[in-house]
Parts: sequence; structure tokens; C-alpha cells
Amino acid sequence: MDIAALLPQFGGVIWTLAAFVIALSIIVAIHEYGHYIVGRWSGIDADVFSLGFGPVLYSRVDKRGTKWQFALLPLGGFVKFKGDSNASGGKDDEAMSDLSESERRRTMNGAPLWARALTVAAGPVFNFALSILIFTGVFMLRGEPTEPVEIGELRAVPAQSELEVGDQLIEIEGIELPPFGESSNFQSVLDQLPERETLDYTVLRGGSEMVVQGPYVYPPVATQIIPRSAADDAGFKAGDIITSVDGNAIYAFEQLRDAVEGSDGATLDMDVWRDGEIRDLQLTPRRTDEPQPDGTFKTAFRIGLVGGMFFEPATEFVGPVSAVSSGVQQTVQIIDGSLSGLWYMITGAISTCNLSGPIGIAETSGSMASQGTASFIWFIAVLSTAVGLLNLFPIPVLDGGHLVFHAYEAVTGKPPSDKALRVLMAIGLTMLLSLMLFALSNDLFCP
Repeated sequence: MDIAALLPQFGGVIWTLAAFVIALSIIVAIHEYGHYIVGRWSGIDADVFSLGFGPVLYSRVDKRGTKWQFALLPLGGFVKFKGDSNASGGKDDEAMSDLSESERRRTMNGAPLWARALTVAAGPVFNFALSILIFTGVFMLRGEPTEPVEIGELRAVPAQSELEVGDQLIEIEGIELPPFGESSNFQSVLDQLPERETLDYTVLRGGSEMVVQGPYVYPPVATQIIPRSAADDAGFKAGDIITSVDGNAIYAFEQLRDAVEGSDGATLDMDVWRDGEIRDLQLTPRRTDEPQPDGTFKTAFRIGLVGGMFFEPATEFVGPVSAVSSGVQQTVQIIDGSLSGLWYMITGAISTCNLSGPIGIAETSGSMASQGTASFIWFIAVLSTAVGLLNLFPIPVLDGGHLVFHAYEAVTGKPPSDKALRVLMAIGLTMLLSLMLFALSNDLFCP
């Protein structure tokens, strides 16, 4: 066996695991801190705040008597509140019996219903807040394109280009450009452009108008590689430009899309321009279920490349109010897409292979981290939303299940009996483990 040949693969596994642990630890820490801090504000004391499970690697006790610890297995975390029997909750009857009335008030089980409900709900809410905060920061850093459109940065492309950073785009092939923010009108201009290697651009440079040559606006460039996609598995990298498919030269991303959709899943031979050199890569498009504006899903062939223009437009500052609004909208879109996707999997409209397990999430973590810090941070925001949403499902042992118990108590005036809770928690744990095993089987056996 050639040990040296295994080192790159081993390094890739370590990188994937490290990225997964970092992403999961951040999300779990925020989730559990939400439970902890809202519980504290509500008058509930915490005995233990743990990141990870199993043997404790490091711990310290703060002035409030809470033990903060890091454990060996970084696959989750928990807050054990005063009076809980274990990390999953449940009443420690023996410990509770020795407490005074004022001490019982500072336990999870002895606190008022409103305090318990807020404490439970805080975990998912903090996950959503983390997502909104990250998305808001990204939108503020990115800014929004200036009007008129100005070239802020040029991508490296194989086509001849006379364009320069700072050029303001006025016309392309004699067609006047509408404001960049009017996406439908901007797209209508693109639809009229000939699919050639170079086009005529009328630009404003140094106060003077001139006509220069430049690449097709949307060349077949990969601005991002979708993790675990056909392109990712074939070795494509961000910045790659496809110059031909099965021997046919292409200059527009639309030509690449047509070739992929018309492949019917057959393997495609592509010439790829990377760092000034042409490489030959092969990939096989995969069937993908894509959400549509009306909430349905459409099955199509995809390879996992995200396209873009041959330049990055110059941007201007986005105010915090607009950025927060965009951050909220992005989070809501993820929730809506996740719920509709789950529903369509349950009804059989799309394949259950769309559900990823821990291996798939770990691979995605590593892939996003390899594409840069910005992509990895964006992925953390997406995953945080997913974790918050999952925890709101009305399954006993999850936060959503506890909220259902609290709703029952609010209606009936008393909580479910201890016996009923034990049975329901056992059922919930079985359901959760079954879901995890099903998702893991998808990771192992789905194409």
C-alpha cells in the first residue's frame, strides 16, 4: 500500500471533520446559550453548561455556581438546569423534595410556565438570530451595486478584454443598459446579446465614452461549487471557466446550461480554463429536485456550478435597516424552502435522498470551508437556521416537543403526568434516532 498516496485523502478527511466540528460547535453554543441566558433572566439557575458530551476535558465554576465545561465528543451540548435529573431535562424528585419554596422557584420544574416556555423557545430563537446577524453582516459588507453599473473587479478570463476597473457600462452591442436593480429589464438585455466570445461595450472612462472589446457578460464561469455536487466530485474549483463541452466551444453560461440539461444524464467531457491552462475534466450531471416560485419542485439535470458575470460590480454602502431586512428575508426563505422540501419528500413528490445526514453535512462543511471564509460563514448561517427549525419540530426530547407539553399545561392547568412524559420521551427519542439513521443511510447509499 502506498501510504504517501493516502495522505491527501487523510488530510481532506481531517479538514472536513475540523470544519464540521467548528460549524456545529458555534451553532450549538449559540443554541444552548439561548436556553441558559433566558433561563437566567427568568430566574432559573443552571448547574452545568456543556459543549460536547462524554468525559470532561476542561471545566470551571462561575460565581453563580454554574459549571462551564468542554467534553470529549463535540457533537452537541446541553444546559442542565437546577432540579433536572439529567442533561435532557426531567425532574429530579429527590433533589426537588429538599428545596424550599424560593429555591424551587429557581429550578426549571418549579418555575412559572411562562419562564419555562421562554427558556425552551430561546434555543431555536437564538439560532435564527445568529443566522439573521450573519446574513445582515454579509449584506452590509457586500454592499449593493452602484448605478450606473461600474466595474469594481475583473475576473481572469481566456477571452480578450479591453475593459478596465472603474469603467461605467453604458451599452452592450448597442443596447442601452437599464438600472442594475431592475433585474427583469437587465435580463431582457442579456437575452438579446449574441453568444460570442467577445462583445462591444460602450463605456464611460475618464469622462469620455468609448467602445471596447470584452467577454460575454455571463461566461461559463464557476463562481461557486455546490458541495457534494457532480462538479465538486469531478474536481472543479471556483474560478474555472468551461471553454467547450464534448468538443463544442461555448462562450455563455446559458450554453453550458443547455448542454447539461440536454445530456439526459450522460457523462460530459469539458475543457476547463484554470490559471491560464486548459484542463480536461469529465462529469455526469445528476437529477436534482429544485423548488419553484409556486412552491412545487421541478426535476432537472444539474452539475452544481453557480455562474456569474465576468466582473464584480462596484458597490456602495447598504444601511443597517435594509441589511437586517434582507437578513430576515434570507432566513425566512431557508425556513420556507426546508418545510416545503420536507413536505414534498413526505408526499413522494421528490426523492428522500434530498435529506442529508451527519456525513453529508460534514462533507458540505469541508467543501464550503475550502471555498473560503465567506462561504463557510454563510454555510454556518444556513445550518443554524436548519438546526433552529429542526428543534421546533413537535417531537418529544426536542424543544418543540417541550413547548407542546407547556401548551398542554396552559390549556389544562396541569402538566402531563411523569409516567406519560417518560413514555412520550421514549417515543420521541426513538423517532429522532430513526430519523438520524435514515439520514445516515442516505449519506451512504444515495447517489
